This record gives sequence, structure tokens and C-alpha cells, in this order.
Amino acid sequence: MVNLLTILQILFSIIVISLSTYSIITSDYQLSFLVLFFLGLLILVLGIKEFQRERKVSGWFHIAVFLFSVFVSIQIFFN
Repeated sequence: MVNLLTILQILFSIIVISLSTYSIITSDYQLSFLVLFFLGLLILVLGIKEFQRERKVSGWFHIAVFLFSVFVSIQIFFN
């Protein structure tokens, strides 16, 4: 059975790759805040999976990167 976190990981990966590819092909970087936001969500899912594997240090590192990524994404959106 496929885990919900695995489905979210695949979904967020596809979104990040699609938006990044679109930005590179069209040279339109106005959606970079969305790329960072979904990349942050992907890293959050990876952090939760690390906590489930009893890797607490790596999990906390992923959570910190997620928070930084979402903060930067919000800053880009409002500027």
C-alpha cells in the first residue's frame, strides 16, 4: 500500500519540476515563489518521513529548511 506521504512527495516533486521547467523554457521567473513554496512542502514531507524513521536530527534539519523556504517564498510574493 502506498503511503500518503509518498503520494504527497511524488505530487510536490511533479509540481516543482513542472514549474521549474516552465520557468526555464519561457525565461519567466515570476512564479519562483511558487517553486520555493512547493519545494518547502516537499522538504516538509521528507522531514516527516525522517521522523518516522527515527532520524531526529535530519528531521529537524528538514523542518528548519522548510520554514526558511516558506519564509523566503512569502517575502518574494510580497515584493
